Amino acid sequence: MNFSKHNKFKKITTGLIIIAIILPLTTMWAKYQVFAKASDKEEAKKAIEDIFQKKSKAIIDGDLEFIQSMYNTNTKYGTWAYEYEQRKVKYVRNWAEKQGVKFIEINPKVVFKKISGSGSRFSSYLICSTEYKYVYENQPEVINTSRIGTYHTINLQNKDGAWIIEKEWYNDPFADSLNLDNIKADNIKQHILSQGSRDSEQLNERRIRAVDYARQFCGAASEEQYGFKYNPKYRNYNPQGGDCANFASQILFEGAKFKKNGAWNYDGRGATRAWLNADGFKRYMLYSGRASLIAYGDYDKVYKASYKLLPGDFVAYEKKGDITHISMVTGSDSRGYTLVTCHNTDRYNVPWDLGWSDKKIKFWLVRVHY
Repeated sequence: MNFSKHNKFKKITTGLIIIAIILPLTTMWAKYQVFAKASDKEEAKKAIEDIFQKKSKAIIDGDLEFIQSMYNTNTKYGTWAYEYEQRKVKYVRNWAEKQGVKFIEINPKVVFKKISGSGSRFSSYLICSTEYKYVYENQPEVINTSRIGTYHTINLQNKDGAWIIEKEWYNDPFADSLNLDNIKADNIKQHILSQGSRDSEQLNERRIRAVDYARQFCGAASEEQYGFKYNPKYRNYNPQGGDCANFASQILFEGAKFKKNGAWNYDGRGATRAWLNADGFKRYMLYSGRASLIAYGDYDKVYKASYKLLPGDFVAYEKKGDITHISMVTGSDSRGYTLVTCHNTDRYNVPWDLGWSDKKIKFWLVRVHY
């Protein structure tokens, strides 16, 4: 072998040795980076779950100071997020006082859809299905359960070793209706506490099927076995402003087998106003004869009449002369108080009276004719 060939062979051999050493190290480093990122995400997920758990306990305790500590109130968005939680906590406590109940448990279940980021900052899109348990003060042995499902976008920051929320957004059509006016509610409370449970065994089959459909497809408020999903046969109209009337129409069509027609219809091309729009749905049901009015007015005027509502009926919520939301009746609690199920925000067997203390909100209590 001449010198030039020997030198060339030596260079090739050396190169192969270097590759043999570096390649495994590079692969190991890449794997470490992936592991590190995955580990960071898991830490962020656990932090978010922990925040929801602690926030739920603080709501029961009325500990607004502790809730504030979970938000970065040095930023505009963090302050806004905390102020909404503050208003919601006060509303819940006012409602409990009016109702004569005590919340004994609030159990959030977080389901992550997407999480991104690294190190000390993460962004997440998730759903939270929260179970609320309450008892009436003169019936402490009977536990009532409701579920609310919300869709959250959260920006999380690790600041001085603690995870806090920099920004949080979730949709609630009643966000501006959490009125904190302390209206006189002593007479209301006494009336509610004097009621007994209601027997729903005499419901006809169509009403029962309507409730079954609502229970299965109420999205983030449904039971885990249903996957927290809407019925995939139908378009989700929440991004276009709301899905409540679409869901109410599905309940009547899929569950109770009401027939479609030219005015009330959904197909692959879209939906009619009566099917999709909350005001259009209410008007169609009343003027078509498929439903009739039980009562209309603010909470003071209609709360006694609400005990006439049956599973399969509905409540329409009016703000500033416009129907902005529809909830379907799906049951009653241990004191006979009417419970509803809806989309946007997703709710299952939740008391019907959200917005009760806001005089600007009017309620339409509607009997559906099965």
